[in-house]
Amino acid sequence: MQRLIKGFLPHLVVLLLFIIASLAYFSPVLQGKKIFQSDIVQYTGMAKQQNDFREATGEETYWTDAAFGGMPTYQLGARYPHNYIKKLDLTLRFLPRPADYLFLYFIGIYILFLVLKVNYKLAFLGALAFGFSTYLIIILGVGHNAKAHAIAYMPLVLSGIILTFRGKYAYGFILTTVALALELVANHFQMTYYLLLLVLIIGIVYLIDAFKKGLLPHFFKSVAIMALGALIAVGLNATNILATKEYADASTRGKTELTINPDGTPKTETTGLDYDYITEYSYGKLESFNLFIPRFMGGGSSDPLPEDSETIDALLRIGASPQDANQILNQVPVYWGDQPIVAAPAYIGAVVIFLALLALFLVKGRLKWWVTAAFLLSLLLSWGKNFSFLTEFFIDYVPLYNKFRAVSSIQVIIELVLPILAVVGLHQFFSNFEKEEAKKKALLYATGITGGIAIIFILFKSTLFDFASPYDKFFIEELGLPFIEAVREDRIHVMTMDTIRSLVFVLLTAGTLWFFMRAKIKETATIVVLVLLVVIDLVSVNKRYVNNDNFVSARLVDAPFQKNGADIQILEDDEHFRVYDATTNPFTSGRASYYHNALGGYHAAKPGRMQDIDEFYLSQGDIGILNMMNVRYIITQGKNGGAVAQRNPYANGNVWFVENVMLAENADEEIRFLDSLNTKKTAVIHKDFLDKIPLEKIERDSTATIELVQQQPNHIVYEASTKTAQLAVFSEVYYPKGWNAYINDEPAEYIRVNYVLRAIPIPPGNNKIEFKFEPPVVKTGSTISLVSSILLLLVVAGVIFYRYRDRRTEAKT
Repeated sequence: MQRLIKGFLPHLVVLLLFIIASLAYFSPVLQGKKIFQSDIVQYTGMAKQQNDFREATGEETYWTDAAFGGMPTYQLGARYPHNYIKKLDLTLRFLPRPADYLFLYFIGIYILFLVLKVNYKLAFLGALAFGFSTYLIIILGVGHNAKAHAIAYMPLVLSGIILTFRGKYAYGFILTTVALALELVANHFQMTYYLLLLVLIIGIVYLIDAFKKGLLPHFFKSVAIMALGALIAVGLNATNILATKEYADASTRGKTELTINPDGTPKTETTGLDYDYITEYSYGKLESFNLFIPRFMGGGSSDPLPEDSETIDALLRIGASPQDANQILNQVPVYWGDQPIVAAPAYIGAVVIFLALLALFLVKGRLKWWVTAAFLLSLLLSWGKNFSFLTEFFIDYVPLYNKFRAVSSIQVIIELVLPILAVVGLHQFFSNFEKEEAKKKALLYATGITGGIAIIFILFKSTLFDFASPYDKFFIEELGLPFIEAVREDRIHVMTMDTIRSLVFVLLTAGTLWFFMRAKIKETATIVVLVLLVVIDLVSVNKRYVNNDNFVSARLVDAPFQKNGADIQILEDDEHFRVYDATTNPFTSGRASYYHNALGGYHAAKPGRMQDIDEFYLSQGDIGILNMMNVRYIITQGKNGGAVAQRNPYANGNVWFVENVMLAENADEEIRFLDSLNTKKTAVIHKDFLDKIPLEKIERDSTATIELVQQQPNHIVYEASTKTAQLAVFSEVYYPKGWNAYINDEPAEYIRVNYVLRAIPIPPGNNKIEFKFEPPVVKTGSTISLVSSILLLLVVAGVIFYRYRDRRTEAKT
């Protein structure tokens, strides 16, 4: 027992140090403050209605009426029955956010290093190098929590795969299953997709190795075991996966039925996202050097000018007032890359880059090849349109690649594999397996290459680069060439200072390893120095972008949108209606959703048909379409700059009877017929629904009435009284995969009208009409999750039983 405790003690100490490091970096959480994350602020607005409903009723609604006229909550933090793997995830994330994600970064890759048989000291170093990688910190600063969540579990998945390939089938199966299930819990399928690409590379390398060594049976047995584990992992997340797939088909990520653009030109047929949208954020080839030199291209889009700025002097020379000067300085980008917006450079660390290069000359075997292949593929794909041949090939021929945007984010694989290579290389460097001469050569080569690149950049920067931004042309026209030359001098200064900085860290790292080789310092002391260098290198850059200034009072995060005059005015109206916020782009803001049933919202996968309505009408300034969506209030900018709520007297209301129908042959006609249409009297119906209307002709009934009598996000009740059969149109979004209709408690069919709404033929008499959101995908997925959980528990119990039995047998013999 004492031996067991002694063996675990170093890992417990490391665990404690990870907790301390996570809380130290995000220390304001200890004061009860929260980080202000722009994306999470928008999410808070979008999710408020469902959270309020859950708190008030204790039930889960899988539909929100607060965004885009109505949408499923599957991608808004919905909670599902039997989601036990989520409970495990929440247990692991016990620290305050975002320290919890930083802790996950550390612990996940620490386990991977232990699986790779690296000692705990080097594993600790590698965990800090990975966790403090600038990109991983930046995404926490801006609120890409799901992305960070998924990245954190990547190393754990690799741990299970490597254990399985090593022949530890039982442990490998359990770890692969649990880790992949946790990865899927994060609900960021783009990151999981990139992990899959990495796993395929690893699989190919192991397959080639197995073929050479005559171990193909072992290889395929390992793959079969992991495939079973993956199947159970998917089953544990079945509800979320099935629901996400179902919604994705109806979202902007799915295929549209339209064949035309708003201007009438033919729409490019695609089963995924548009090429320009996918590649909008493409990393520049030169920009890739900021993996080694943080502000090689100026840093982030909002990076400040240097203290002794030539730009400020240039402004003073042209006679700019202090007010004008400040306004101009806020617009001048020090960043001179091609991407539209960059929060910060994807800096991996000069120390890590140096150690990874050192490892290339020392590490042999499979790990070196899959790391190198993953690095190269990720780098080339991150260039996007700047390396169009490969990008177009993946978009056209690699399944699902065209479903994701921001191709530069595939560099997360680089952020993962380079620290792995660096630490495994150090393990080789400290071992006795390599000859001293080989170590000296590796150290000399790594120092010469990294140091040489830095020195070349310092000496020949003005010859090699023009330091010109795509936006410089605007400033030349407005302020003249001398001004932009001053800006470029500042860019040169920033790049030079950070290049010198990286050179210093390279030389300090090389010097530390040289002293170790000369027996001047011992291994433990060398690792301590390297830990300090890695932390100082990365944290000092990270603090430029994510620091204590990012934290605010918890109240401002929990309730980020303060009521304005328009909100107060609208909230006095207790009827059911929608709100359109015209003070901003309504389809990129979650503010209105926080207080109202908004027509707009903020989401990476907007409802597809509502996005079409926006593109064809709303964004073109045609707001007549708001009437059929029951938009009673439009928030506009008042004369004094404040928000004002303007009442729309033409809103159709919650439900109405139409007098006429207009037949559309296809989706193009269906949406174009809405132009200038009086939707209060006429409904546009796609020909596919015509046979579901048992009305040869609508007889006008001036005494007919229909009204909303009960409304909840997932249950709506109307009462109607008519002498003749009527067609009722509801200002609710058509979503057949969950919404069920009932007339007098009997199931009823409903149809799509006006491209995006619902309608039901109403029989004569007094009738109660109900809509209930009862998504079968939740029931089906929850059942699969329960069965998968039981299967995993049985496997774990079986492994424990057989291990216990084997040990007892060994003890007896």
